[in-house]
Amino acid sequence: MASKKPVRWHIAVFLAPAVLVYTAIMIIPLFGTLNLSLFNKGPDGVAFVGLGNFATLFGDPRWSASFWNALGNNAWFFLIHMLVQNPIGIALAAILSTPRLRMAAFYRTAIFVPTILSFVIVGFVWKLILSPIWGIAPGLLDLVGLKSLFAPWLGREEYALTTLALISVWQFVGIPMMLIYAALLSIPDEILEAAEMDGITGTSQFWKIKLPLILPSIGIISILTFVGNFNAFDLIYVAQGALAGPDFSTDILGTFLYRTFFGFQLQLGDPYMGSAIAGAMFGIILLGVCVYLFGIQTRLRRYQF
Repeated sequence: MASKKPVRWHIAVFLAPAVLVYTAIMIIPLFGTLNLSLFNKGPDGVAFVGLGNFATLFGDPRWSASFWNALGNNAWFFLIHMLVQNPIGIALAAILSTPRLRMAAFYRTAIFVPTILSFVIVGFVWKLILSPIWGIAPGLLDLVGLKSLFAPWLGREEYALTTLALISVWQFVGIPMMLIYAALLSIPDEILEAAEMDGITGTSQFWKIKLPLILPSIGIISILTFVGNFNAFDLIYVAQGALAGPDFSTDILGTFLYRTFFGFQLQLGDPYMGSAIAGAMFGIILLGVCVYLFGIQTRLRRYQF
């Protein structure tokens, strides 16, 4: 028992600075923002209004229309990542984990490289590629006889958000791929050998053996996707600006928060309503994380070995 005390002491020494830094840059600003959302400007200056800002955000037609539009766009942005990015990441991980695949390391690196690129670079480059005036997308589609399918996707309300979501998928598909790849490699060889002895090989082995074992990792990827997408801002801002055009069709909670808190063009910033939007975002993300932790993760534990 005495030998464990130095180990615990060293752990405490290393954890204490991390906790202090996390509290300083995360916890204190979070509570400061939530506290700010309970105040607003009145006739006599700043006054405590309680949940009045949230009542305005959800009840006032001008505010609620923008909020629900941004929330709906955010939900669609997240859904595309769940239905496109994560399944592709799982499929790529399954292919790259095949022992007989040649140049697997090169493919992993090539797919993962976009994740380290700046949002500014990605947004600017894809705007150039998809530009109907000087972009290369029309020419590339013409080479395969599909130029008639080209449209100014970033300039049309019905396509802009989906196009940006797919660009985000292209950039970040390497993250679920690598996490699932690591989970597949962690499966004990004894389990796979036993499956092969029972005649379960190839695709059948993935669906019947590997997939149930990596479900906890898929759950973690799903919740990370949820948190990341409901905190999204950079790509939309770079590609479409703070107004999230055309006609706010790409407006998400992050851009709505930015315009409200800091102001834009002739619109003055309102830190109190901006904090209310930030508080609503925090509540949405917290609710999603709690649903995962208490409703889904407990059920996935049965698949762990």
